[in-house]
Amino acid sequence: MWLSKSGLFLQGTVVLLFQPGEEVGTGAKRMVEAGAVDNVEAIFGFHVSVQLPTGVVGSRPGPLLAGCGFFEAVVTGKGGHAAIPHGSVDPVVAASSVVLALQSLVSREADPLEAQVVTVTRFRAGGAFNVIPESVTIGGTFRVFSNEGFLRLKRRIEEVIVAQSAVHRCTAAVDFHAGGRPLLPPTINSAALHAHFEAVAAEMLGAVAVHGAMEPCMGSEDFATFSEAVPASHFYFVGIRNEAAGLVHLAHSPHFLVDDGALPYGAALHASLAMRYLEGRQREGSHSHEEL
Repeated sequence: MWLSKSGLFLQGTVVLLFQPGEEVGTGAKRMVEAGAVDNVEAIFGFHVSVQLPTGVVGSRPGPLLAGCGFFEAVVTGKGGHAAIPHGSVDPVVAASSVVLALQSLVSREADPLEAQVVTVTRFRAGGAFNVIPESVTIGGTFRVFSNEGFLRLKRRIEEVIVAQSAVHRCTAAVDFHAGGRPLLPPTINSAALHAHFEAVAAEMLGAVAVHGAMEPCMGSEDFATFSEAVPASHFYFVGIRNEAAGLVHLAHSPHFLVDDGALPYGAALHASLAMRYLEGRQREGSHSHEEL
């Protein structure tokens, strides 16, 4: 409403994105494909955080959130009776070897100064105690802060799964888009927009309420898809922790609740970031029709 009332004074256009499908990672991609950010030169986004108290905001320049990929692999052997394992090709043993081998991708192959994660979260085999199954399905996620590291890790995950399965006479098919999940790039903040964020937030909330050098997080955000489509981007966190009200549970917890008192901070700051950005563009003497 504030931006709408201020429209006569804006030297440019503000685009408000109401994005669906954030958790499944496809909402931003579809909006980009639909042209939602065409001609946009800068974009801001935020997420609530229970790690920051209500009234406090935080971010950092450069890498903030990791790129994220998911993988699912079906390891196939030859089923048989558990009493005569030599008559089968056991995919359970092969898949177990795969899980162990994947652990070395970070510990032995990654630069120790570059944060990476490979986690196997799914292992589904047979349903009977006396039957060696025909196949085993495993799956998980991998996270990294650079596009180069992301592509290398993706390639090595597939190589390890296929090769380790072959050692045990099994075959493997690896899918990086199971369930329609896209690969999300890392969220990397523009240094210039971060300086803008710090200045506007400090003026509005006070410098003590602005954490401008947050630690990077291995979580991921499909806002990064917008970042790839827009020249400059910035993502930040709005604190919602309220210990007096018991609002201390992390996102995805069944006990998670948002402190309603944090909503005005997020809404006002987001609007101010847009307003002040366009004011700055006007002071620079730009007469073009810019969008934010």
